[in-house]
Amino acid sequence: MSVEGINGVGKTTAVRAVAASLGSRCLRLDELTDQAGDTLPGQVIAALAAGGDVCLRTGHPVVETLALLALKFREFERLTPEMLAGVDVVLEDRGVDSVAVCQGAILHDEHLPTPARAVAEQILATARRWRSMPDATLLLTGDLEVCVARFAARIGRTLPASALEVIEQTDYLYRELAAAEPNRFTVIDVTGHGPEETGKAVEDAVLALVAQREVSRAS
Repeated sequence: MSVEGINGVGKTTAVRAVAASLGSRCLRLDELTDQAGDTLPGQVIAALAAGGDVCLRTGHPVVETLALLALKFREFERLTPEMLAGVDVVLEDRGVDSVAVCQGAILHDEHLPTPARAVAEQILATARRWRSMPDATLLLTGDLEVCVARFAARIGRTLPASALEVIEQTDYLYRELAAAEPNRFTVIDVTGHGPEETGKAVEDAVLALVAQREVSRAS
């Protein structure tokens, strides 16, 4: 399953806390932007971020989208039986939904007549040809201004208006996708929550989804 949400909502801290709590039964897949610099994902992200844009924009949005999707396909393909032995939960910090909404917002900005949601859905349709979608997706939502402030504080930079527009559009697209696929998405409102509360909410949701999956398999 994947955990999604805009920058600063607290998903990465929550994912790490949940993975630590579940121990060996959980395999955590780090967000692409958190990959080590000497890995292929780290090198690709470094190249996309070389211009200093927090949204990884290089001026070639289609190439950026394909590069990010390729990294997510590679990540999925590298899940060997040995890695999954004894694992009940694969917890992905941002999955293909993240690529779809972020790049959908960016590509829409490049071609305004095309609705951002249509672009995001096309990206997801492309992704489905190459890998399975998460069987469950947890979407963390919160106060947009608070999330943006946290993100800016974390990177030590004031976000330009162009980045704020992308983040706002991303937040909107996440919510639209969740509304369109209620059987896959579980929305968790973490407005006003601290890191521990957010982590507990995500852990409770993960355990509930695992229990539900086990019941479905037994029936």
